[in-house]
Amino acid sequence: MMAWEVAAILFPLFIVLVVLRVPVAIALGLSCIPVFLIEERLTPFLLMNEMFKSYNSFLLLAVPFFLLAANIMNAAGITDRLVQLSRAMVGHLPGGLGHVNVVVSMLFAGISGSSTADAAGIGSLLIPQMKKQGYSSSFSVAITACSSVMGVVIPPSILMVVWGGLMSVSIGGLFLAGVIPGILIAGSQMLAVYVFAKIYDYPMYTRSSLKGFLIALFHALPPLMTPLIIVGGIVGGFFTPTEASVIAVLYSVVLGGLFYRTIGVHNIPSILFNSAKFAAMSLFCIGTASAFGWLLAYFKIPLAVVDFLQPFGVGSISTGLIVAGSFLLIGMFIDAIPAIIILGTVLWPLAETSHMHPIHFAIIGVISLAFGLVTPPYGLCLLIACKIGDLEVKHALRDVAIVLMPMLVVLLVVIFFPELILALPKMLMAKFI
Repeated sequence: MMAWEVAAILFPLFIVLVVLRVPVAIALGLSCIPVFLIEERLTPFLLMNEMFKSYNSFLLLAVPFFLLAANIMNAAGITDRLVQLSRAMVGHLPGGLGHVNVVVSMLFAGISGSSTADAAGIGSLLIPQMKKQGYSSSFSVAITACSSVMGVVIPPSILMVVWGGLMSVSIGGLFLAGVIPGILIAGSQMLAVYVFAKIYDYPMYTRSSLKGFLIALFHALPPLMTPLIIVGGIVGGFFTPTEASVIAVLYSVVLGGLFYRTIGVHNIPSILFNSAKFAAMSLFCIGTASAFGWLLAYFKIPLAVVDFLQPFGVGSISTGLIVAGSFLLIGMFIDAIPAIIILGTVLWPLAETSHMHPIHFAIIGVISLAFGLVTPPYGLCLLIACKIGDLEVKHALRDVAIVLMPMLVVLLVVIFFPELILALPKMLMAKFI
């Protein structure tokens, strides 16, 4: 079979299954079966074999452990302490609680690595408070959902762990490269909050005293040490990303169980159940997406894409725009992890021919996929925030679009100025990138 023939089977069938509301992980596996049956050199048993091979990875253990650490932090009430610190830092700005929402999401992103944990934990705490203080339901939901996407951009990020393992890119380098875009995204969202606050006259808190700020910082300092321990340990070569995820779990248990004493034995079953549920969903997606990606590579579909685009003289900037557009589109329909496995492997040869740095390519992909967490029909973080805010998704879309506009500018900055995001990796990990 030719590359275009296989592509004509895989992608339309997958799209049809998704439209029919078949779960993405199952749709990926089902769309592979006709190719395995038609091509005489292949057998359907290869589907299971490729899935099993994808699970046989020490690095993938980081996914359930980072999710477990995030759930422990949520159950331990770490979010409350981060909220108090954020309020002391930015609560005096117009639309104070909106700014607090953004800053606490940025801080929690450095602890959890999971946007869904961010949306659930922070949303359940702040959305009711914002509505009580006079913020509209649509704005409260929109800023909570949009700020939660920093969980996949700011290190430690589960998406970056998966990307680094799949593409053989330094995970420490990816973590460092995510710092500046994460801060820029937070700044862009705070700008959106400021505009909303001026238009709708949203309230603000009184300015915190230096003593109040230092007290809030003291209470929040232990959880804030989490990203320093994880990223610093990986960058310094003290432990691998998988080992770092286990250390994150142990550290969160010590904080919640011994230091703050906010979780006990009775909390463990629900924490383990929720972590296992989300980890199983992610890992099953990885398995079927890996089989899908193996078929793409076997029939050299990525090379066919490169051959098609080469006559147009694709450079690093235009490639970056193609990568961003592709991930923005696919992220609207499927989860980020299978999107990385499928689309990342297709577009990487194109990025190589345009001499794009692998870390630059990865950060463009991750930020673009972050939009998919708040854009329908997938929009998992938006769905979570809407459920907490008791609001229909369609009523939140206008405010979501407004908050996302400055984020699009950040994405363009990342595409056009690669040295900006590569500065930290080159400074601290030059020999590994």
